[in-house]
Amino acid sequence: MSYLGEDIRKLGFGMMRLPRKEDGIDLEQTIKMVDLFLEAGFTYFDTAWAYEGSEDAVRRALVERYPRERYQLATKNAAWIDCKTKEEARAQFDTSLARTGAGYFDFYLLHNLGEARTRYFDDYDMWNWVLEKKAAGRIRHVGFSFHSTPEELEEILTAHPEMEFVQLQINYADWENPAIQSRRCYEVARKHKKPVVIMEPVKGGMLATPPETVAEVMKQAEPESSVASWAIRFAADLEGVITVLSGMSSVEQMKDNLSYMKDFTGLTDVQRSTLKKAQEEMDKIPLIPCTTCNYCAKVCPMQIGISGSFTSMNYFTLYRDKKRALTQENWLVGSHGLKRADMCIKCGKCEAVCPQHIAIRENLVKVCEELLEECQAT
Repeated sequence: MSYLGEDIRKLGFGMMRLPRKEDGIDLEQTIKMVDLFLEAGFTYFDTAWAYEGSEDAVRRALVERYPRERYQLATKNAAWIDCKTKEEARAQFDTSLARTGAGYFDFYLLHNLGEARTRYFDDYDMWNWVLEKKAAGRIRHVGFSFHSTPEELEEILTAHPEMEFVQLQINYADWENPAIQSRRCYEVARKHKKPVVIMEPVKGGMLATPPETVAEVMKQAEPESSVASWAIRFAADLEGVITVLSGMSSVEQMKDNLSYMKDFTGLTDVQRSTLKKAQEEMDKIPLIPCTTCNYCAKVCPMQIGISGSFTSMNYFTLYRDKKRALTQENWLVGSHGLKRADMCIKCGKCEAVCPQHIAIRENLVKVCEELLEECQAT
């Protein structure tokens, strides 16, 4: 499929989760994965300044071993990480060029826009700067990755129509998830006629092992197919998608992805029906019905990260992965300067304004007992 004048197939190699050994990235296995990927006719590689060791691995496994015209390379600029001046933010580009040795980037993204992070790109005028780099031939296409609400995505795309593409978190589990709103963000991008690069199609690996009732629907439909393949194919079936990034960590994962994506032309009606049933099974799992409107946050005297706590608890309920749920809780609560659930004084002000009529105090106790306290005891 051709987007932005580039011929790109629907599977991209996300190089955030490369195989590792005790002393760092497993370069030997990474080289095998790169070779398999290119041999199968795929060409899009995704890295980032912030992915530890990834850009260096890209240079050694890809750039130094293949002609530059054989592949498209994407990397990202995270101006919100430890940058106090525009010079520091822009220096990330030079660092990425030096690490990769690529000469130029086919796709350059402003990394992880949304919430308070967006202002760094505004303050340092990164929007005009990337266009200057494009004009100089160091970038072929400019865009951004995004983690926030469809309303904020609408604002950014309205303010910056010069952006050529958007990278969004999209998967069948988050399609209607009120905390992620994959569908609505996708629809905003399509409204602005922006092609989409999809990240997190397997939700960080979680949809390789979804809830048992969900996996059973897929196994009954196609016993020979991996459960993870359904997640990739769901994303690849959407219109206007440049490529679907899979953060592969082993040769086995690479071979599995190539087996069903090499000749992928779209889902059948039967396969779409199967995914619909899987989503319905996912919806049956009782979750806290928080839509992250954050009306509660505006009245909470303790500044508790209520919606972040509930999003993390729902994650734990679905996937039973406490370590990742706590990582999410730390990001959504602690990293945003909010208090944890155990600081609730049970005043009830939050419940008086909640449009979903959630028993917030009761559910914050549940977060403490099942997610926070239990973890501290183990």
